[in-house]
Amino acid sequence: MKILLTGSAGFIGMHTAKALLERGDTVIGFDNFNDYYDPTLKEKRNEMLENYDNFTLIRGDLKDKGALEKAFDALGSGKDTRVCHLAAQAGVRHSIENPDIFMTDNIEGFANIIELCKDREVGGLIYASSSSVYGDSDVSPLSEEQNTDAQASLYGMTKKANELQASVYHSLYGLPCTGLRFFTVYGPWGRPDMALYLFTNWIVHGETMKIFGEGKMRRDFTYIDDIVSGVVASLDKNYPLEIFNLGGDKTEELMDYVKIIEECLGKEGEKSFLPMQPGDVVQTSANVNKARKMLGYDPKTQIQDGVPRFIEWYKEYYNIK
Repeated sequence: MKILLTGSAGFIGMHTAKALLERGDTVIGFDNFNDYYDPTLKEKRNEMLENYDNFTLIRGDLKDKGALEKAFDALGSGKDTRVCHLAAQAGVRHSIENPDIFMTDNIEGFANIIELCKDREVGGLIYASSSSVYGDSDVSPLSEEQNTDAQASLYGMTKKANELQASVYHSLYGLPCTGLRFFTVYGPWGRPDMALYLFTNWIVHGETMKIFGEGKMRRDFTYIDDIVSGVVASLDKNYPLEIFNLGGDKTEELMDYVKIIEECLGKEGEKSFLPMQPGDVVQTSANVNKARKMLGYDPKTQIQDGVPRFIEWYKEYYNIK
């Protein structure tokens, strides 16, 4: 296939692009390398992709229609073309502090992408949604069939808006659209604003760990390789209109996660237990039965194996002995 992958220098984007390139697909990467976190990390990820002959990068912003049109020109049209839209402003807390960029990047940007998918007759659109669309639900595990009208964060609201627009475009224009609700993705080359990266940084540098929710939060942590398998399967299946949970299929205590990090580093971190932050939720737990049945999704990596792989990468990346 020929795939336009937005957010190609991002955490999930880079790993997905790499998997597609290694199996022989042509990938056009699109990224603006913004400074929400250290752009150097994004440039390093992109350097790995540039080693592949079947990869082309177009630097641009989702709000720049001219840059997007250039990317879609490179993609072309037809049944063997796909858009894998992973670029977005991410982070629940970030959305509370910066609502304007979430509205423009996640809603206006998505609108630009899906409109071009329709105009250029692209074979299918696969896009990143989020477990945040479920809000602070007391249902466990979370399944795709349940109501998602009560958002707890602006970030979750923007992802819900994407799902609604995709449904409308499929209904009006027949565009195949698959939304993927990611659950707390972690692993090597991860985002520095995510818990695993933050906890590791604090412990390594002898700083106090900020543990919100008094340490009582529970999460369905999903290793990056498992997420990539679900994204690739979605691109291949290209269902007319679907939403899938992509989670780790096991809900973990946050403090168990912290304990594994400490064990890997051989050092116990000083902890400050703080109340829940606005927009955050107590628990996420993914029912992945639908993805298992329709995508062949089978998450295999538990935190006991995945966290040490991240720590190994972290030490190498920062040259820590």
